[in-house]
Amino acid sequence: MRSDSLDDAVLATLARLTAGLSPSSMIQAMTAWWTSLASSPAEQSRCMAVTFQLMLDHWEGRDREPTDTRFSDRRWHGWPWLTMARTHETATQWWEQVTRIDGMPDHAREQMSFYARQWLDLLAPSNLLATNPHALGKAMETLGGSLHQGWLLALEDLREAATADPTPKDMALTPGAKLATTPGRVVLRNHLVELIQYAPTTSKVQAAPVFIVPSCIMKYYILDLSPHNSMVRWLVDQGHTVFMVSWRNPDAADAHLTFDDYVRQGVLEPLALIHALCRQPVHLVGYCLGGTFAAVAAAALAREHPPQPVTPLAGLTLMAAETDFSEPGEMGVLIDEAQVKMLEAMMGSQGFLSGRQMAGSFQFLHAKDLVWARRTQRWLLGEETAGNDLMAWNADVTRLPATMHSQYLRRMYLDNALANGRYRFEGRPVNLRDIRAPLFVVGTEKDHVSPWRSVFKIHQLADVPIRFVLTNGGHNAGIVSEPGHAHRHYRWGDTASDGARPTPEQWLQQATVFEGSWWLAWSDWLTQRATGPEVAPRHPDSSAGLGAAPGHYVHVRYAD
Repeated sequence: MRSDSLDDAVLATLARLTAGLSPSSMIQAMTAWWTSLASSPAEQSRCMAVTFQLMLDHWEGRDREPTDTRFSDRRWHGWPWLTMARTHETATQWWEQVTRIDGMPDHAREQMSFYARQWLDLLAPSNLLATNPHALGKAMETLGGSLHQGWLLALEDLREAATADPTPKDMALTPGAKLATTPGRVVLRNHLVELIQYAPTTSKVQAAPVFIVPSCIMKYYILDLSPHNSMVRWLVDQGHTVFMVSWRNPDAADAHLTFDDYVRQGVLEPLALIHALCRQPVHLVGYCLGGTFAAVAAAALAREHPPQPVTPLAGLTLMAAETDFSEPGEMGVLIDEAQVKMLEAMMGSQGFLSGRQMAGSFQFLHAKDLVWARRTQRWLLGEETAGNDLMAWNADVTRLPATMHSQYLRRMYLDNALANGRYRFEGRPVNLRDIRAPLFVVGTEKDHVSPWRSVFKIHQLADVPIRFVLTNGGHNAGIVSEPGHAHRHYRWGDTASDGARPTPEQWLQQATVFEGSWWLAWSDWLTQRATGPEVAPRHPDSSAGLGAAPGHYVHVRYAD
């Protein structure tokens, strides 16, 4: 065995033992923290001052109620539980401050904060029965019934993890049953996508069709959940002709599929068909990684045919999609050279990154809520987690091909090639400044996958009019924000193509705030860019015999 093959085998094995976290990356961060602290007397003094101040605050506020939601139950407010909760909060505050040492590389500083948070979340007193008064109290009130139910739920979770059964628990919450039920037909199928055209519901439709490219990291029906919160159904009811791709869930034979393959087969080929069917410029829409694909495709079209693209765009909408990855937020904590090498070794041994492995990475970012709070609720309190459409979709995980995912991490996150003008599509450079279609860009306030300030950086990369919308919520809930959803608000502001490019803070000061769903502002923006008078409704052609929506690809699941 060659030495590099042996290295890959060791890294792949190690990755499975550490849930994909690189020990090398962790050691480098700890070393940077320790050496920076050891060589800086000023930082040592600051850390000592922080320690004494927090100890004083802790003593003076020893009777103060904790602010962490894990300790919100009234039973945490008595002795000795209040002391445990307050001590944990103080330890968290201490680590947050002492892991941020001047002189450390930014990435190492963020990693140290991240790793400290993981340990603190693990050691929270709410995670153990003996130190959780809420769980002990409920056990006494139910005469042990909550513990019995919690034991059954723990066995269920452990059995599910061991068998990796991809069958949904609630068969009613599956695509084609209660989810992804908007009527339509598959009008194109290639190796990577099925293109769905949705049936019209209005007597007239806008001339320019809407083509949505969701992320291949997720099943497409995040945008076609239940009838009441389906973005697709709502757009159709507003008089838009809507197309959307459903990504194929890849297998080991797809290991060599590239990022360019995803752009070509997932965006450009369907776009060409839509243009041929409708004979109108198209509103191209991309969500998350689908937005990165859409931006590359739009730039490639403009590069090939500067005056008039073969498939002209009426507009380009990017929803929670990054094009500049220089400040990727919390996701960047898990991405560096050592981390990517470990992932590449793991993917090389199996041909893909499994859905469970991908989900595990996201869980690390918010382990308090996604891991420990859930286990406390189920295992210690014996409370079944109420299922809903978003949870059912979130459990329907997908794979990513090894080559494509490696290129995505290296070209975008490590090299930031798209923003720096070094990205090459099919061997030739593309530049986002070539795009001539107006932009509608959406960021969400609590997005830990695509932070809104990172999404906002498109202002520095494109020379076209940009309407930027900032909505409350996170990466998913902020986008799936249908009209009528309570407690929703958003703000928006326009930047002219020849206007000064604002900073995020400047934009915030000038943006107008609105109550309700940002979908309304988006639909108005789409309609305002009409490419002609309304036309007769366009019905999907069934002659191709590719079947009805939601198609075949969405049902492919794997037990890993």
